[in-house]
Amino acid sequence: MAQVTLRINGYAYTIGCKDGEERHLDAMGAEVSRRIEGVRVASGPSGEARMLVMAALLMADDIFELRSKLRTAEAGTAGADPRLGRKLARMAKRAEEIAEGLETK
Repeated sequence: MAQVTLRINGYAYTIGCKDGEERHLDAMGAEVSRRIEGVRVASGPSGEARMLVMAALLMADDIFELRSKLRTAEAGTAGADPRLGRKLARMAKRAEEIAEGLETK
């Protein structure tokens, strides 16, 4: 099992992952860091927990939107490109995995 140390909002978090998933975990950490920076810019500095919650809520909102788009694509586009539905499904699944990872911290 590999370990990656993510730097988020000035704090180091060492997270375990499967071998070969280090780059992906780094990318997820960069996304969380980007979201926290957005929260900081929008509302000013705040407590660590509050900023993490706000970033998680923003990501959850994205997941909600993706799920909604997926349902719409699956329900109303019988003649549409089936690759779109599969792509949205993969994106929604990945977003859920990211959110689950945040919840376990």
